[in-house]
Amino acid sequence: MALQSTACKTCSLNPLCLPVSLSFADIEKLDEIIKRGRPIQKGEHLFHQGDAFTSVYAVRTGTLKTYTLTKDGEEQITGFHLASEMIGLSSYDVATYQASAKALETTNVCEIPVALLDELSNQLPDLRRQIMRIMGREIREDQQMMMLLSKKSAEERVASFLLSLAHRFKRRGYSERMFRLTMSRSDMANFLGLAVETVSRVFTRFQHQELISFGGNAKEIHVLQHGELCNIASLSDAERLELGLLDLTNS
Repeated sequence: MALQSTACKTCSLNPLCLPVSLSFADIEKLDEIIKRGRPIQKGEHLFHQGDAFTSVYAVRTGTLKTYTLTKDGEEQITGFHLASEMIGLSSYDVATYQASAKALETTNVCEIPVALLDELSNQLPDLRRQIMRIMGREIREDQQMMMLLSKKSAEERVASFLLSLAHRFKRRGYSERMFRLTMSRSDMANFLGLAVETVSRVFTRFQHQELISFGGNAKEIHVLQHGELCNIASLSDAERLELGLLDLTNS
């Protein structure tokens, strides 16, 4: 299967993933330590919380969610991961994965054994810097999520979530105005700290205000008014700039 044999140097996600800023020769060295296995089917786990931390992963196609288990055994979703994004870096300072990762659709990943990545990053300063950049972005996104959950209303949370997804799809060369929601309403509500009914009511309200619309099914969303969603989300100019939304304020 061609998808499984694609090398880093020919992968369309190269500019967004670990190889960014690496020379052609260095990309080949990185490619030598990457494992590419069979696709992960919807509902399958990539790893479980508590498993030995042996590898980090780059998503090539598909979507995964990460979650932890509460004391009551309930899921608490900590993130949704799209193509080119890394999974597992948050466990770098411990011996086990601190969350579980489950596929929301058929997903392909690149597995990078940590021991080999450590060895190679010691040889390639640019690779180590890229790992640090990715970790820094994860920390910043975690901080933004803490602000979102602690201070914002339901409408602000949903608007911020949609704008973040739009930005992430735009970075991958896809439309920021029309994309598919691979996560369920229940998963979105869990992630945003809201009731499922509340998320549904907010979506209905946004539709009535003609801020969004849905395609043939509830999974395909059309963002009609980025600027108004920015206003609802109470985003600062700095946050709009980071999300690449300043030029869409009046859209």
